[in-house]
Amino acid sequence: MPMDHALPDTLPVHWPAGSTSPPTATDAALDRAAAVLRAGGLVAIPTETVYGLAALALSESAVERIFIAKGRSSTNPLIVHVDGIGMARTLAAEWPASAERIARACWPGPVTVVVPKAAHVPDRVTAGGPTVALRCPDQPIARELITRLGEPLAAPSANRSLRLSPTTAAHVLESLGARVDLILDAGPCGRGIESTVVDCTVSPPAILRPGPLTAAALAAALGETIAAGPTSAPSGPARSPGQLSRHYAPRTPLETSPRAAERVTELLRAGKRVGWLTTRATDARTRRIATSAEVVVVPMPEDPAAHAAMLYAVLHAVDKRSLDWIIVDEPPPGDAWQAIHDRLARAAAPADGGPDGTDDPAPAG
Repeated sequence: MPMDHALPDTLPVHWPAGSTSPPTATDAALDRAAAVLRAGGLVAIPTETVYGLAALALSESAVERIFIAKGRSSTNPLIVHVDGIGMARTLAAEWPASAERIARACWPGPVTVVVPKAAHVPDRVTAGGPTVALRCPDQPIARELITRLGEPLAAPSANRSLRLSPTTAAHVLESLGARVDLILDAGPCGRGIESTVVDCTVSPPAILRPGPLTAAALAAALGETIAAGPTSAPSGPARSPGQLSRHYAPRTPLETSPRAAERVTELLRAGKRVGWLTTRATDARTRRIATSAEVVVVPMPEDPAAHAAMLYAVLHAVDKRSLDWIIVDEPPPGDAWQAIHDRLARAAAPADGGPDGTDDPAPAG
């Protein structure tokens, strides 16, 4: 399918809690999305984490369109979305006991398991690696679409590579435009950051990317210790997305600081226009700084789950303000804040050149 068509249709979809089937309009939207996907197209779908750019996971040509649309590095694998454990097991050469325990305890939900891949899973999906990342989303629209197709969907975040992930349909349209064929709009994503990824091919299982489910929650589900995985960019095919040193980045330079008020003041004195995300918006010093016309102060929640749910949406909004700098209060320590630390550290990392580090990476493939 060519990507020089007009902007995609955005179809509102909803599924009231307690209803056993979607409303008529949502049902029709799902049928249309399924038809686009069966034809090899790309559909932006809602999940509880972020919006995903979906294509048939077992179609190499459809998956290739994801890489081209996103400008994604060929060494960065995709997460494959399934409608349950049964479909997941068909994609695995082996199904480790830890994957079974996580899936039974946490699916549908914001956790991805990495397992040995089955031979029929295209190498393009796994970036040529021997493992595949699998997740069952806790979003009824996404799961119903997968069930309706009877096939898994590869669905990384629906944005240009390395940029801020989308938590609304509007974010998808702004980032991808005509590169996507259809957008299903279910409103803002509830979790707001990407899934936790756990490598189940090692013992003990290791977190490759922190996310909404913490190490403590996963350890409780497994009944065993969860190890911390790598935090640096891999030299070859990664086992999980989210491993690049620079990722999830706004166009405006971003910095986290344990002394954010001082840093904002320094930048203002240097004549810079600053956005400041802070959990101390009611402090007297913050209120004084906020009187400057050159600063945009955004209050952020002190609860880590609420903070995560708002983070990308706030950064999208602040990034449109033609500012010189974004300063973010350094998050507190602890397991509950680990995913936010990870996203902000990668967003603040400098571009290092080439397709894995530039602000506008060259299309892969």
